Amino acid sequence: EFKPEHAGKMNFYLTAVDEMMKHKDDQPTIGLLLCKTKNKVVAEYALRDINKPLGVAEYETKIIESLPDDLKGSLPTIEEIEHECEE
Repeated sequence: EFKPEHAGKMNFYLTAVDEMMKHKDDQPTIGLLLCKTKNKVVAEYALRDINKPLGVAEYETKIIESLPDDLKGSLPTIEEIEHECEE
């Protein structure tokens, strides 16, 4: 069965092949997902905007402690953020 995460995995593999194996004269690699079943709407949503920009970040629980001293006082407290989210 097709799952949205298959699109992300395929994109990863295609990028790796293009980066490591593709000859400069080759066209971009084509990926095929062969599934026993698929939900057309799920597949369309998973693939439609695959080129949208995304970001990846590491989460650091002690971020305030790692900030330079001159920036520590300029960020809102957890309580202030929670208060804003509640409103």
